Amino acid sequence: MKRILAVLLSLSILAACGADGEPVQPTVSGGVSVSRSGVHATGGVGLNRGPFSVFLGL
Repeated sequence: MKRILAVLLSLSILAACGADGEPVQPTVSGGVSVSRSGVHATGGVGLNRGPFSVFLGL
């Protein structure tokens, strides 16, 4: 799970730096849920540019 989060963070930083044009500000979401089966963490990173949007999450 740490590797996936590291990859998502790396991709969002690369897209936000503006290497191929003007920077795109990423959106980040996260949460924690508690149930009888245990504690679960969720998170994701999204990018919006015009009519296109991409969201990668767990």
